[in-house]
Amino acid sequence: MGIYLNGKKAFGVFQEDVAFTYYVDKTDILDELVPILELKNSRTRQEKTGRGKGLKYICITRPRRFGKTMIANMIASYLGKGVDSSGEFDRLKASGYEWYKKHLNQHNVIRITFNELPNEITTFEQYISRIKRLLMDDLLMEYQNVRIREDDSIWDALTKIYEYCDGEKFVFILDEWDFIYHQKFASQEDKDAFTKFLSTLLKDQPYVEMAYMTGILPISKYSSGSELNMFFEFSMATMEKYSEYFGFTDEEVDALYQRYIKLEEDPKVSRNDLRLWYNGYQTKSGRRLYNPRSVVGALEYNQIGSYWTNSGPYDEIYYYVKNDTANMREDIALMMSGTPVPANVQEYASVSMELKTKDEIFSAMVVYGFLSYADGCVSIPNKELMDKFAEMVRKRPDFGYIYRLAVESGKMLTATRKGDTDTMVELLERVHNTESPLTRYSDESELSKVITFVYLQAREYYDIRLEDRSGTGYVDYIFYPYKKEDDGIIIELKVDDTVDSAIRQIKDRKYALNFDGKLGEEPKCTGRILAVGIAYDRKDETKRHECKVEVLREPRY
Repeated sequence: MGIYLNGKKAFGVFQEDVAFTYYVDKTDILDELVPILELKNSRTRQEKTGRGKGLKYICITRPRRFGKTMIANMIASYLGKGVDSSGEFDRLKASGYEWYKKHLNQHNVIRITFNELPNEITTFEQYISRIKRLLMDDLLMEYQNVRIREDDSIWDALTKIYEYCDGEKFVFILDEWDFIYHQKFASQEDKDAFTKFLSTLLKDQPYVEMAYMTGILPISKYSSGSELNMFFEFSMATMEKYSEYFGFTDEEVDALYQRYIKLEEDPKVSRNDLRLWYNGYQTKSGRRLYNPRSVVGALEYNQIGSYWTNSGPYDEIYYYVKNDTANMREDIALMMSGTPVPANVQEYASVSMELKTKDEIFSAMVVYGFLSYADGCVSIPNKELMDKFAEMVRKRPDFGYIYRLAVESGKMLTATRKGDTDTMVELLERVHNTESPLTRYSDESELSKVITFVYLQAREYYDIRLEDRSGTGYVDYIFYPYKKEDDGIIIELKVDDTVDSAIRQIKDRKYALNFDGKLGEEPKCTGRILAVGIAYDRKDETKRHECKVEVLREPRY
């Protein structure tokens, strides 16, 4: 046992994780990994089952806060020889598999967390020397009968163990492997040296039983050649395998919420709150995922809100938006208004201040968890992140027209609630004439684009749905208030028609019924319900808009 080799630390942290009130059992992932470890004689296995060993180099890339480290600690705790972990695993899903006892604490595990630093670090040499020294100390202590010299390289020492100890192998579990690439003390030469270190340690080495590695950004960004091409990489956007183990699924959040309702005497978080605030990430297979850290925070503290923690990448995103790199400000505004933006994230990855194209910038935002990617488009996944974007924009006059849109949209929401149609018309025309690239609408979809801009700030207070099925038709916009006592708003758009026609359609098709919810559900709005008609005549050379607001229902307090 040692610091890195079959250590106790991963199990100690895993024990704490399992003890959490809102722990989610993800040990099913072991059933995906055990085939990699099964039967050293793969030919015998193939003859019996038709299936050989699994591929042993795995890299999981996910945003922060999606449980990568928790899963890594769990895997090390199950496989590692250093500690008897049966007391924990006997109560978890893994214990139900036929392979459970066979592999429990039966493997040599080298567990390295690369974001741990030596004291008062100033150079890369201090960083990498600490890792090499600690691992060599472990090997010297455990394999005293093997002629390992202190000046041996790590791979030479491991090769000696493999040769002199009957082919003894090791499972490598490497967390935050790309940490060094973000550190100011590491030069490009240092980063290249680290990539080479990993390659020499792991690639084509017979002592590697499995290498399981986690990080944030894709390997391809750091390894331009063949150094790390032995790894198969599994990201949220591009690979379906392993996707359900990082983030919470709807079913898992349902179970956590039922636990919360039983435990909390005065529950203040609704199931719908969790969906609006923390859902919205999507895997390659189309499965929706929740931010696990935020869900647990909301349930543990009985309070909905933002549990997002800012880090270096947040400042990077601000840099690109502020400088309008790749002319992306309009796309940011569209996403803040709820409109997905086309992007290609599959072929790109980025590190600090090296982004040039719009796709690279959006790819970085997906990788860091700021955006979600699905069906060829990026979008802001949920209210937690929407609030972060709004906060960033609202505080930055140097964001140009996005900042002005945010300010004007706050006025638009206030005017709508007051029924101040003169102000509404003024704001619509100002945004249309000065901020929108459209000088004349050709249809309602183009009018809709300006509406998404002019109600930008309303996203902070409403779950805004476009083309939502309502009553006996599809409403253009329906604003469900986050606080049920606030006004509910229905907006119908008309081009070459009148606002009276828009209001009449809202009434005739009974769009307001959506605020009552389905049979047996609580109403989605107990405040007023406002019908808003917005019209535009293409033949009008003055490009004048018309607005009308009518109260369909008074508050139900």
